[in-house]
Amino acid sequence: MNPIVLIPARLAATRLPDKPLADIHGAPMIVHVWRRAVAAGIGAVVVATDSPAIAEVVTRAGGRVQMTRADHPSGSDRIHEALEALDPTGAHDVVVNVQGDLPTIEPATIRAVLAPMAEPAVDLATLVARITREEERTASQVVKMVGSEASPGRFRCLYFTRATAPWGEGPLWHHIGLYAWRRSALRRFVALPPSPLETREKLEQLRALEAGMRVDAVAVDAVPLGVDTPEDLARAREMLA
Repeated sequence: MNPIVLIPARLAATRLPDKPLADIHGAPMIVHVWRRAVAAGIGAVVVATDSPAIAEVVTRAGGRVQMTRADHPSGSDRIHEALEALDPTGAHDVVVNVQGDLPTIEPATIRAVLAPMAEPAVDLATLVARITREEERTASQVVKMVGSEASPGRFRCLYFTRATAPWGEGPLWHHIGLYAWRRSALRRFVALPPSPLETREKLEQLRALEAGMRVDAVAVDAVPLGVDTPEDLARAREMLA
């Protein structure tokens, strides 16, 4: 494999305006994410953005930026445009999509998503963590992965849902929105229209499953903090103090 890490970032968040630029101990949040992706050591790291302000802070920190259009409906579309511009000859066969609001993510967590890509039949890989808090079992904002465990800590994903699933005794798995894409699968994915289940559950990854793509997941120890609100930002500052 010859992977590249792309971090999509934009300023249009509603609950925490301009959140990629939010200061965390002297550095913007997007710079913290970029540094952790670089520390993962799996390949080149580039921030894909439509914002000159984001581009400026990343470049000032020593990072690489690829400017993209402003009208992308999702991060997947943004990283696809960035990848084609950065690497038109196709040298990178795998792209890792790290969300730009994960300033506390461990570099080892980013590395973990690559393991399933060693199997050619896998179109994309993602991460899960075991749900340990009772309230998360029924929370609609906690996306659950339903899958068959192929080996300890490794799953073949069958479905993703906001409901409590699967039924019965046993663990539930919290899906973490970090992906490793086979380049050909990403190209196919962004060319597809939103699927019925994707639209109903408001979960983009269901488009891949409905199109017959193979999605595998790797279990990690904990869900990284995603910063969506001022309260999340305060917690991130405490964690990184």
